Amino acid sequence: MKPLPPIHHAPATRPGACCFPVLLLALLWLASCRPAPRAELVLHNGREPETLDPHLLTGQADGRVASALFEGLTRYDPVTGNAIPGLAASWTVSDDGRLYTFQLRTNAAWSDGRPIVAEDVVWSFRRAVNPATGADYASQYFYVENGEALCTGTERDLTKLGVEAPSAREVTIRLRHPTPFFLELLASRVFAVIRRDAVERGGDRWILQAGVPCSGPYTLASWRVNDRIRLRRNPHYWDADHVRAGTIDVLAGDSAHTALNQYLVGDIDFILDKDMFPSELAEALRRRADFHAYTYLGAYFIRFNTTRKPFDDPRVRRAIAMAVDRHRIVTRITRMGEPPASHLVPAGVGGYRPPSGIERDPDAARRLLADAGYPGGKDFRPFEYSYNAESRLHEHIAVEVQSALRDVLGLRMELRPLEWKTCLNNM
Repeated sequence: MKPLPPIHHAPATRPGACCFPVLLLALLWLASCRPAPRAELVLHNGREPETLDPHLLTGQADGRVASALFEGLTRYDPVTGNAIPGLAASWTVSDDGRLYTFQLRTNAAWSDGRPIVAEDVVWSFRRAVNPATGADYASQYFYVENGEALCTGTERDLTKLGVEAPSAREVTIRLRHPTPFFLELLASRVFAVIRRDAVERGGDRWILQAGVPCSGPYTLASWRVNDRIRLRRNPHYWDADHVRAGTIDVLAGDSAHTALNQYLVGDIDFILDKDMFPSELAEALRRRADFHAYTYLGAYFIRFNTTRKPFDDPRVRRAIAMAVDRHRIVTRITRMGEPPASHLVPAGVGGYRPPSGIERDPDAARRLLADAGYPGGKDFRPFEYSYNAESRLHEHIAVEVQSALRDVLGLRMELRPLEWKTCLNNM
């Protein structure tokens, strides 16, 4: 809502001289208060995105929106999760598995109609590996020739990155060694293609420019922080004929109860994240005809600061992993049918089947902790566990982990709730 401009006293005039301008001003202001028409699709995306820059983002809520705005050479098949053509129509791989040659689509274009060319891809990749950019996921370029050296600063010449543009429609990528999952890796957001002139013109706030050129199926129509992001179909997207919704509203919020109420009254069409469902209503929600569960490639894990004692000792970390009861967490807290994880990478990508990992074993956990020099938790200093306080689900999991480590290992873990952006910044 636009604020009403301040009204100043005007010099005396004949009666009625100012009535029409004031009336017009009032009508214009009232028109600006009208809510925008409902988007064709409204979804709840969880917490407010930190950025929509695909090279800088780290959060899931950020990535969903950025994936609608920017595309890479490949994208994920929505059913199998395997790589399928994106901006690249086709590719070939050398016999030694190190050289990939991509042919860009002849109809690949930016949202302002300008063709997407190979140099756009090369510049985007060089930006992502440049340490000055600060891309948290730049390490995904380590598989590319000289990618690790550029990311770590041991090599400063960005032209040494193993990515070239032999012609306007051809991109070659040379890898350090064969990487069977490289096509899937290319579909991740840090490999998205963005436009050089937009970044150079807008600097750190380039994504917020009006009419920012996009390479994906949607453009950024508006972004009202802590309210909603509106996306509009990109008419120049190479596959625009199959983009169904003309407008999408992506709502932000950190209250599961508010999100559910918005859905029940019809203000939103669906909710994406399970931590946006009240966990205490899990059983009732799962019985609803409009509740749909699906397999998701994700793992909930605990991160240790291994630069500090005692977590530099793998026996300590292994003991903690063996003390936590994952089955109890998924049956008592999350309650949405999640399988307990004993390994980091879930099954389902490229036929990968993970090996058996660390299972719960309280007796073995106590022995490991004693071997590390802390029998029964003796002399083990209290430590902090930071978690995202914007979801009760994370709080409940934190309390469960705290109880398990106290009861099994005699450790004192102090809980430190943080808002999500602070959590990310601290990590």
